[in-house]
Amino acid sequence: MNYELEIKAEALADLEGLTQVVRDRIATKINWLAENFEYITPQPLTGNLTFLYKLRVGDYRVLYSFSTEKKIITVHQIGHRRDIYRA
Repeated sequence: MNYELEIKAEALADLEGLTQVVRDRIATKINWLAENFEYITPQPLTGNLTFLYKLRVGDYRVLYSFSTEKKIITVHQIGHRRDIYRA
């Protein structure tokens, strides 16, 4: 069963700063995540981001949370791996 996607305003703003090719790759991977979420093991973050999980898309990372009860994945942030984990 597919999960519903919720994309926060900050994540949408992050996408706008990327090239079209990278945006398309990220969108494809996020949709894949929603369709296959029940078959994967989410990768949790550590430190002050313990409530978030990461999705790797090349050199970019998508930070998300999820609710298994509501079947919703919430995308919080999208960015290059060198920048995304900095507070």
